[in-house]
Amino acid sequence: MKITGACHCGDITYEAELDPARFGICHCTDCQVTSASAFRTIAVVKQAEFRLLSGTPKTYVKEAESGNRRALTFCSTCGAGLWATDEKGESGIVNLRAGTITERRDLTPRYEIWCSSAMPWLARFDGTERHDKGFT
Repeated sequence: MKITGACHCGDITYEAELDPARFGICHCTDCQVTSASAFRTIAVVKQAEFRLLSGTPKTYVKEAESGNRRALTFCSTCGAGLWATDEKGESGIVNLRAGTITERRDLTPRYEIWCSSAMPWLARFDGTERHDKGFT
């Protein structure tokens, strides 16, 4: 499905092709902190099917629990998180932040990753495939 997205202020816009089966939830501690929430909802798209339409995002590189270095992209004007990739962009994958997707109401999470870090007070989501760590 074709999706579009933008940061809160609209300075940065994008479009992508998304397989709805690649829409999920990440409970890792990094996503909890960087989203300022109990989890982050992500849409995984192929880099070749992602296109930045406007704006120049800022990038922050962090080391994940897995040891992988991740480039987190955000708007320097409004601060909205937009997407993440591996540091050098070699994986060919972009993890879009679901809150920036215009069509987010049409998507349902299909999986949850890093459930071992999930908040104990958080209710389970119905119909998701659950993984204690990331995908192996």
